[in-house]
Amino acid sequence: MSKTRAWISAARLRTLPLSISGIIVASAAAMKVDRFSVTIFVLALLTTLGFQVLSNFANDYGDGVKGTDNADRVGPMRAMQSGILKAKDLKCGIIITAIITLLLSTMLIYASFGKDNFLLSFIFFNLGIAAIIAAITYTVGKKAYGYRAMGDLFVFLFFGLVGVVGCYFLFTETLGHFIILPAITIGLLSTAVLNLNNMRDRLADAKVNKNTLAVVLGADKVKQYHASLIIFALFSAITYAVIFAEGWQSFLPLVAFVPLLMNILKVFKNVAPPLLDPELKKVALSTFLYAVLFFAIVLF
Repeated sequence: MSKTRAWISAARLRTLPLSISGIIVASAAAMKVDRFSVTIFVLALLTTLGFQVLSNFANDYGDGVKGTDNADRVGPMRAMQSGILKAKDLKCGIIITAIITLLLSTMLIYASFGKDNFLLSFIFFNLGIAAIIAAITYTVGKKAYGYRAMGDLFVFLFFGLVGVVGCYFLFTETLGHFIILPAITIGLLSTAVLNLNNMRDRLADAKVNKNTLAVVLGADKVKQYHASLIIFALFSAITYAVIFAEGWQSFLPLVAFVPLLMNILKVFKNVAPPLLDPELKKVALSTFLYAVLFFAIVLF
């Protein structure tokens, strides 16, 4: 593997569609109230991609220096684990990506609020700083929250409530009540992706004291937890479609839950954690499909 391919591997491109799902949903909601802006949309996408790549670099670095990515690890070999990228390389990548992402988020805030609304700009700038800190400290540092069974909560908050509702506010400067249910749906499905990842790595993580929620719950209860995430996400999506129905097309995004319900069955039947790796991609792409269909019914 070349160094260029190692950086691409560390960026974990397969995680990017999931990361922008919330932005797509929030943009559709803004379009619904005639407050959509192409500039805000593009900057929000770029900023979110920056946060995700930053998180991926930090995860590679944090798990690498802690020895979590070792021979027992299931799934693709990480860049630092392979030895192609050193700790100092990833540290430099983290710093550069954090600076670029902060610059993009500043441009996004300015595009949304201009130079006159200082209070909102200040609040969102600090949210951006908080998101950068959260992206890095998931696995980096002595108190990394990903090692203390708190990763699921942070993913739900930043991918769901903060990501979707916050992006909608950047478009509209209002907190529309109808955005809450889609935000919950995206947050729960994003958490389901993380949980699948942690289920796959549960045995290896337990050996190195990485206490994810999957490790804490154990083999059986974590499957029930996974099912509850998807079922509650489906309930939230159905509730939104029923309350705000504007014809049969309002139910079209529910098509994305067909593979998700099949995923629940596969998870309950699973006895070999490595076999869960393909399911990660399915849940992530199903979440992305939900977002795209949500956007499409507003656009067309």
